[in-house]
Amino acid sequence: MLHRLLAAVRPAALALVLIAPTANLAFAQGAATSPPGPAVKEGSWVVRDFRFKSGETLPELRLHYRTLGNPAGEPVLVMHGTTGSGASMLSPAFAGELFGPGQPLDAARHFIVLPDAIGHGRSSKPSDGLRTAFPRYNYDDMVVAQHRLLTEHLGVKRLRLVIGNSMGGMETWLFAQMYPGFADIAVPMASLPVEMAGRNWMLRRLIVDSIRNDPEWMNGQYTKQPASARVASVFFALATNGGNQALYKAAPTRARADALLDARLAAPFAADANDTLYQWDSSRDFNPSAGLEKIQGVLLAINSADDERNPPELGVLEREIKRVKGGRIFLIPASEATVGHGTTGQAKFWKEELAKVLASAPRLAAAP
Repeated sequence: MLHRLLAAVRPAALALVLIAPTANLAFAQGAATSPPGPAVKEGSWVVRDFRFKSGETLPELRLHYRTLGNPAGEPVLVMHGTTGSGASMLSPAFAGELFGPGQPLDAARHFIVLPDAIGHGRSSKPSDGLRTAFPRYNYDDMVVAQHRLLTEHLGVKRLRLVIGNSMGGMETWLFAQMYPGFADIAVPMASLPVEMAGRNWMLRRLIVDSIRNDPEWMNGQYTKQPASARVASVFFALATNGGNQALYKAAPTRARADALLDARLAAPFAADANDTLYQWDSSRDFNPSAGLEKIQGVLLAINSADDERNPPELGVLEREIKRVKGGRIFLIPASEATVGHGTTGQAKFWKEELAKVLASAPRLAAAP
């Protein structure tokens, strides 16, 4: 979701909050006088000889994760967006609206797991040393790895909820059908349950192609970061994130627009080009459409009416949700307060709907 770039314009709404293992939710919310919040714990688990969908294998796949809340509580899996990490879901706009006392995912009653997807955060990724020899992973691989993390390492036998935003939303569509009955409730956000296509894919491919065609990339063996990764990422963020009304409000004149663009281009961009290339390329074969009838339990699809990557006027979600027994849609109306594809990263817009589902959804039998 390219939070780093967006933070230059809306730091209060979209800034990432990186929380140390001993930090608490009060710190994440910036409320020094609030009662201590749930501790965030970090860990890593190594999977031996992990086999990817491509047929490639990795002798050791490191999966980094964060947990918070009551280990005896109802388990919840939270999945982040492209270029993010589990830490990006600990922002005031997300965690600050959900995990506190009395909130929908009150950590006193839930055990919340926030993994770093393959290729992201502190999980194994190309920049660890393999560069372009790193396996060409996809979203299926991410979901398999996260399910193994839950079941083999953390001892989770079932989930009350699996929820994800953007890339995490697409993973949620896959998780719900690859492991039907494992989660009572699935909440995919900022995503569509169909093949990656249209503007969404074309602009992702432009990021990948911009890096690969940059002479400074040197087939992934660069000695300095290619400039193309930064420029392509800024372009993608402007084209597919921010919301038309909010973006125009922030840049109503050419001078303001130039200043906004200059700020984004000058913002720190610590990402690695190979990691960036792999992250966007990993969506290339995403297509959960064939398995929608397999989904069990309740599914609440949350999108924003001004989502540039998943525009509701396509009618895709309305068509496909009919194939999901127990599926329904919550569409956030567009306004000057929404920020396009980034809207669902702000839980204030949908947390009441989530609370209703949590209160009403039946508990499924533990999955085999």
